[in-house]
Amino acid sequence: MNLVETGSVAVADLPLAALRAHLRLGTGFGDETLQDAVLEGYLRAALAAVEARISKVLIARGFELTVAEWSDARVQVLPRAPVSSVTHVALRDLTGAETVVQAARYRLEFDQHAPKLRAVGALLPNIGSGEAIVAFTAGFGGWADVPADLQQAVMLLAAHYYEYRNETALARGCMPFGVTSLIERFRPMRIGARAV
Repeated sequence: MNLVETGSVAVADLPLAALRAHLRLGTGFGDETLQDAVLEGYLRAALAAVEARISKVLIARGFELTVAEWSDARVQVLPRAPVSSVTHVALRDLTGAETVVQAARYRLEFDQHAPKLRAVGALLPNIGSGEAIVAFTAGFGGWADVPADLQQAVMLLAAHYYEYRNETALARGCMPFGVTSLIERFRPMRIGARAV
């Protein structure tokens, strides 16, 4: 399984002004956007870190999932949520030739934690010795559509990165408690043990 992000968040869609206000950076000066490139980097890093912890996409963009076999012949769980649409499904053979699967053969099963591509009828199309490609759009929408607690988590983490940008003594993967408590309810729940 391989997941590739096919779209990126445009600078205009990032809440740079909100982060400037959160950090209480000076306003009314001719160069108040001087640090925007630095703030953009911290916002992107904070978005990526929060998304990785909760397996959800905050600001909507495109993804492409490639699988050698379906997780189940009737359903394929999509690795990011929430998914708003499946753009297309295609089968690629060993020569690289792609065959687009008719949209009538599958449907998107909406789920906030584990959205699924579900077969309409009996089974998803047979992949054979090639692979299947599922293109989809995931995310809550624009920044205004992101739940308030996740917005706050991103702001806190971006501010943390900004304030402690020279700190190298923190443990690997360290995330401030305020951030982890805000994102906790969005984290996927794992029940049971897997055999090795």
